Amino acid sequence: MTVAPVRPPSSPRLAGSTEADERRRVALRRMKTVATTLLAVAAVIYVATLKQDGVLGFVNAAAEAAMVGALADWFAVTALFRHPLGIPIPHTALIPTRKDQIGESLQEFVADNFLSEDIVREKVGQAEVTRRIGSWLAEPEHAERVGAELSTAGHGVLSVLRDDDVAAMLEQVVVPRAADIPLSPLAGGLLDGILDDGAHRRLVDLLLDEGRSWLEANSDRIMLLVTEQAPGWTPQWVDNRIARRVYDELHRWLSEVAADQQHPARQALDDLLRRLARDMRSDPDTQAKVEAIKMRLLEHPELRRATIALWSTVRRMLLEALADPQGELRRRIVDALTDLGKRLSTDHALQARLDTYAQDVVGYVVRNYAGELATVISETVKRWDAVDASKRIELHVGRDLQFIRINGTVVGALAGLVIHTFTLLIS
Repeated sequence: MTVAPVRPPSSPRLAGSTEADERRRVALRRMKTVATTLLAVAAVIYVATLKQDGVLGFVNAAAEAAMVGALADWFAVTALFRHPLGIPIPHTALIPTRKDQIGESLQEFVADNFLSEDIVREKVGQAEVTRRIGSWLAEPEHAERVGAELSTAGHGVLSVLRDDDVAAMLEQVVVPRAADIPLSPLAGGLLDGILDDGAHRRLVDLLLDEGRSWLEANSDRIMLLVTEQAPGWTPQWVDNRIARRVYDELHRWLSEVAADQQHPARQALDDLLRRLARDMRSDPDTQAKVEAIKMRLLEHPELRRATIALWSTVRRMLLEALADPQGELRRRIVDALTDLGKRLSTDHALQARLDTYAQDVVGYVVRNYAGELATVISETVKRWDAVDASKRIELHVGRDLQFIRINGTVVGALAGLVIHTFTLLIS
């Protein structure tokens, strides 16, 4: 009983046949039939014209040489993929027996001729990657698709993050790092920058507007508060008048400060903030106080619970927003992607800059990791099953190789005619 050979577990089969493979198989079979038919025709003509002279002698010589050429090329083509006629002739079945060496040679060829930094940089530059990505992303349906994928990925990341993990990261990473970083100089420098840019003025204006609005909405409460603090011996109408005057003066003062950017109150606030910024950067006592406040906050037992509560709320809101295809967040993501695509497709300066970055990144990868990248070829080929790999390669290139057999038959016939003619001429 014949036992079928067992395939090693480390040599997996290649992917199954596809419709394209079936078309290749039909074309290969057709070309094999044509080449074999030519050999058979040459053999029949050779037998039919044996020991003939004259024109038939030329035909016989051509047929004989055609058979030799056809058989030689059949042997050469077949020897690439299998042992001809199943006979283990040395240096045959080259692909199955030398699969690993072929993979290593292919790896070396690709690394030397394709993974060259200059070539890869040139190809990346010619590809106009930034413009193409921008043109593709500028299409609303494409931006929708990318936005949906980003939302799905974000939803997945947020879903797997547990509250305990966030708390552990806070306690083990964020808090120790924050404790080690001096806060006072950073805060002082930040406050100085805010004052230099005048960025705090909008906040002051907002506070003043809110203060006036609160005063206007709570005038009765303020007047009641003033009258309650008045002496018991004063008449009620005097208390009411004083309360009204206090309210009016307070409202007037807020209005004056809000209207005058150079108001003394604003100047005093700026001076106070300037001194605070300077002290935080240079005064040891102030720095020590700021650091002490920071440490009390970081070590406060409520920090962990507050952080988890805040994180839970933010995560829930983000999950809900990402899960809603018609929600505001998804719409803003798609709009941002569309705008980005339009800019990438029209801003030539940005295109040039990003294409240069892409060339630098790809060049660095090729320069430092070309060998490792090319090993994918040899490692993949090593894992292939030898027989399956041979069949698959033959399926892809075997049809074209059959032309070698056909050409061998035709060239052999022509060579036979020339040799026969030369023989007759010199005899």
